[in-house]
Amino acid sequence: MKNRHPVQIVAMLAGAAFLLVGILGFVPGITSGYSDLSFAGRHSEAHLLGLFQVSVLHNVVHLLFGVVGLAAARSLAGARGFLLGAGAIYLVLTVYGLLVGHDSPANFVPVNAADNVLHLGLGLGMLAAGLVLGKSSAGAPATHRR
Repeated sequence: MKNRHPVQIVAMLAGAAFLLVGILGFVPGITSGYSDLSFAGRHSEAHLLGLFQVSVLHNVVHLLFGVVGLAAARSLAGARGFLLGAGAIYLVLTVYGLLVGHDSPANFVPVNAADNVLHLGLGLGMLAAGLVLGKSSAGAPATHRR
């Protein structure tokens, strides 16, 4: 990480966090109601840390975001693109969660109120990091351009 630009470090940390969350979603005890974990949909009664409703699909999406984030962090453009793209996706997911409602058949991810708040924070934070840190990457020394 010594020769990494800050936008790459943030993307790497975000990717690692997504991987960790995706893995923890499959760990009984950390995920309450684990026996009620379903593939997808609002009927999954599993909750990561007893708070965030998860399903197999939800966990797999976190794992994929983690892998993409770590891969994208290898370059400045990739890191910035990941933070901006994932941030935008999480804002769309926030709106989706607010519109479909917890009991709607369209709630296939699934998401609950805690997820909506977290997704809003992630979306805004990732977009801000991509915009602010990514902007400073234009004049970065050659050692940071990978």
